[in-house]
Amino acid sequence: MVRIIIVGYMGSGKTTVGKALSKDLGIPFYDLDWYIESRMRKTVAQIFAERGEEGFRKIEHNMLHEVAEFENVIISCGGGTPCFFDNMDYMNGQGETVYLQASPDVLYNHLKMGKTERPLLKNKTPEEMQVFIAEQLEKREPYYSKAKHTLNVDLLENYEKIKISVAKMRALLNL
Repeated sequence: MVRIIIVGYMGSGKTTVGKALSKDLGIPFYDLDWYIESRMRKTVAQIFAERGEEGFRKIEHNMLHEVAEFENVIISCGGGTPCFFDNMDYMNGQGETVYLQASPDVLYNHLKMGKTERPLLKNKTPEEMQVFIAEQLEKREPYYSKAKHTLNVDLLENYEKIKISVAKMRALLNL
């Protein structure tokens, strides 16, 4: 049985690498945010707006426990998922966890294109975004670094580099 759970800051490529690994291994991929939206019939942004971050994190925790019971699966989590409740310890107990590590500059470049889709970045100037990303990454690093494996993805810019990252992840996980 294979259960791989990918963590990292928003914009680190969790969904991109997860989908590519899923295709490569021929096992299902679940993005936790998409799973939440499907089950709740609302977007993450709508849930944040209606229930605040605390309300969203409770839903996220429950949905994580649901999807992490699936077998032969690859799951990408939201950037904050490991940082709340006992989520990171729980994920480590459920399968192989991989932290996609990227520098604040790389994350900023990935995120600046779609900041309206990210509730935590909404209405921030480019300068505010850069500071926010760096500060949040520093706070979240202790949680992310609890993952069983770490893969640096600073160079995740094109299809060829995604393939290289998938190959590195397979090597990390002995798959």
